[in-house]
Amino acid sequence: MLFVEANGARIPAIGLGTWELEGRTCARVVEQALRLGYRHIDTAQVYDNEREVGDGMRASGVRRDDVFLTTKVWTNHFAPHDLERSVKESLARLRLPSVDLLLLHWPNSHVPLAETLGALSHAKRMGLTRHIGVSNFTVALIEQAVALSSEPLVCNQVEFHPYLDQAKVRAACDQNGLALVAYSPIAKGRIKSDQMLGLIGRAHRKTPAQVCLRWLVQQNVAAIPRTSRVERLSENIDIFDFELSDDEMAQIAALANPKGRLTDFGFAPKWD
Repeated sequence: MLFVEANGARIPAIGLGTWELEGRTCARVVEQALRLGYRHIDTAQVYDNEREVGDGMRASGVRRDDVFLTTKVWTNHFAPHDLERSVKESLARLRLPSVDLLLLHWPNSHVPLAETLGALSHAKRMGLTRHIGVSNFTVALIEQAVALSSEPLVCNQVEFHPYLDQAKVRAACDQNGLALVAYSPIAKGRIKSDQMLGLIGRAHRKTPAQVCLRWLVQQNVAAIPRTSRVERLSENIDIFDFELSDDEMAQIAALANPKGRLTDFGFAPKWD
């Protein structure tokens, strides 16, 4: 496993995203992922599966200290007292004393960012989380957050795959010492029929999904693909035995287009 490092955090380059995983399926997939060698699990309050993620972690038999666990605070808990209470509720559902990374899930213009970051920093000082960060923050918001936070921010988690150009966000993260974590890294499966990715994959005896994940990792980006199929878990983590050439990296980057974003912004507060 490779790691993406930022401000003291060592984030495993490939993790398991758990959005839309529910009940026994969620617990089973988390358990199997950890048994297969995953050491990075991502969940969130709004996913309503923190309890099952915790169950899967315990069932795996993997030591807690060996797993990098992320959860995210939903926007209606951004007021300082609400944030602390909600994080403690998350930990109760997970049945854990702390997480490794606590993120603000989306920007929320209705609560002053300084207040929310103050509460997030306080949660770290209380020992509720080892590290803190943000998710779905624009370049301008990244710069504001870094300036306002009294504790180091370690990452910005955003949608990132070959069809979406995130060069500006990635550059802002680099300039401010943040890691970038990619959700929907295989474009929700849309890459399976991509001819170029298939051609590059055949040259390396890899699938288009593995090519996408390798493309991200070679940019020092961590990726958290989600799957409900245990057989896909092995495929998604089997990307450390080949390397894409500079030409292949450029060809994949050229797939980006203005309509490449998959996230439905009706799901969360609008960006400023």
